[in-house]
Amino acid sequence: MTRRAPWVLLMAAIALCYCVLSFYRASDAAPRPEPPFANAVEQRMETVNELKEIHALLKEQNSLLKEQMALLRSGDVKVVVVQSEKAVAKEQE
Repeated sequence: MTRRAPWVLLMAAIALCYCVLSFYRASDAAPRPEPPFANAVEQRMETVNELKEIHALLKEQNSLLKEQMALLRSGDVKVVVVQSEKAVAKEQE
């Protein structure tokens, strides 16, 4: 063996490793993970929209309650509570 032989073998090994590694690329076998949380801006906007809907529903509910209270206070409406026959039968047993 000559003095050149080890160097030639070393260069061949390096070239072989370079060729093998040049074919390496990241595969799509494992997809990249999604971030653990959704977009903060979208979440904030969803929360604001839901709060606006709740606010509108509360306004509607309050106006209905005011109407009912006005009717009850005016005396035009009277509330009568009647026991059902089933409740009376259960009390007698």
